[in-house]
Formats: sequence, C-alpha cells, structure tokens
Amino acid sequence: MFFKKSLIHEINHLVNDYSKTLSSPIDSFLEQHILSSDFYVILDGLEEVGYYAIHHDELLTQFYIKPSYLKVAQELFSKVIENHTLKSLFVPTCDELYVSLALDKDFHVTKQAYFFQDSHIDLPEKESLQGDIFAPATLDDLIPMQQMCGDFLDQYEYRITNGELFTYYRGSVLLGVGVLEKGRILNGLASIGMFTNEKYRNQGIGRNIILKLRKWCYSHQLEPICGCWYYNEASKRTLESAGMITKTRLLNIKVNPSE
Repeated sequence: MFFKKSLIHEINHLVNDYSKTLSSPIDSFLEQHILSSDFYVILDGLEEVGYYAIHHDELLTQFYIKPSYLKVAQELFSKVIENHTLKSLFVPTCDELYVSLALDKDFHVTKQAYFFQDSHIDLPEKESLQGDIFAPATLDDLIPMQQMCGDFLDQYEYRITNGELFTYYRGSVLLGVGVLEKGRILNGLASIGMFTNEKYRNQGIGRNIILKLRKWCYSHQLEPICGCWYYNEASKRTLESAGMITKTRLLNIKVNPSE
C-alpha cells in the first residue's frame, strides 16, 4: 500500500463516506482546519483504501479507512504517524475509529472544544429584550462591528457580503453580533455563534442572539450547531441556556516525541 497526495475534490466520494460514519456533527472550526489541509489518498494498487488530511504539515485533521480495510487500520495509522513530522491530532469524539486509533498510541490527550447540537426545545426570549433589533449585517455596520469585536472575527467585509454576520441593536447601540457559517463538509448544517458588547454582558443578549440564529436556521432549512473552547465556561453556559446541548468533544492529542 502507498500514500498519494490528492486534491479534496478528487476524493470527495471518500469524504462523503467518512461523513456518514460520524455519530454527531463537527463545527466550522474543525471544518476550516480540514479544508485547509493537504489530503492524501491511501491506495492498495488501484483500489482506494481511505484517506487522511494534514494541516500545515504538523496537525492530523482526518483519518478514514473503508470498512473492507479496517483490519489494517492500526498499521496504516502508524505509518502515517511515522511518515510525517506530526505534532498533534485534532480528533472529534464523534469519529469512533479515529478516537480508537489515537488512544491505541497512548499519546497525551488534551481537551480543545465542545461541539453542540440543537435540542429543538422551544425557549422564549426575555420580554425585556423584545424591542431589540436583530438583522443581517450590511457594510454600514462594518466599522461598529470591527470596533466592538476586534480580532474575535476576521474577513469582516467578506463575511458581511456572504451573509455570515448579523447585528443586534438597541436603538443606535450595537449590543452584539451573530455569526453563521454554513457547513461545507456536512451539508444542511450551520455553525452559529455570537459576540456580546463587553458593556452589556450578563443581560441575556448572547442567549438571545443564539435563539434568533436558531430561528433563522429553521426558516432556511438548516440545522444549527455550534462549538466553543473547552475552558470557556461562560460561552458554554450561554449556549446551553439557548437550547444547545453537547455530547461531543474535540480532542487535541499531542504526539509523543518518541513516536
């Protein structure tokens, strides 16, 4: 068997097969790392065995083996580790094979993020916030958003024109920004998030933005998902208060120097 560098569109059928093995969705943070990775197809002669992806030559973001070749999955995983100067692995716990293979190696496991799904529980907005205005952002909102969010976001103009940003105003005061990124690997999903003006935090505004983004997703036939850094307890509480639930983690597994 051998590994051959490939373009993602050349193995899109394998990526689709991989997606079907996940027990829950992955968010846009991991998707972006995957999509900006280099892809390698694993071949047994002319037969496709699976593929893997490496981000910036040091982070393994995907490893997939077809069911008919699972008996050699451990061997192939070891070869990938040996053939590349990997420093770490991004492993979502919804990927059973990848988790198992990484645990086999006794690498150092750290926790990167929570991945959330929608509970589909209908939650009311706070009455005191019902006069606030939530709407898709326009280029007129560019400077206020940049001033408020700083480097929390990037590519503001692109995100606005691509329909990824929403504003949350009370009168002329920008209280927060909503973010929505449609899934590119898993179709029909949208990763949602928010940023609240520091002067107006702990008032339920972040929760309200997530509730409104959920409704926007429903009206556009999208399933809302989201994620947050594992140690950001404030974001976790906000997402849970807005009806998002988590059973999936993203692990950042450090490769031992001796491996």
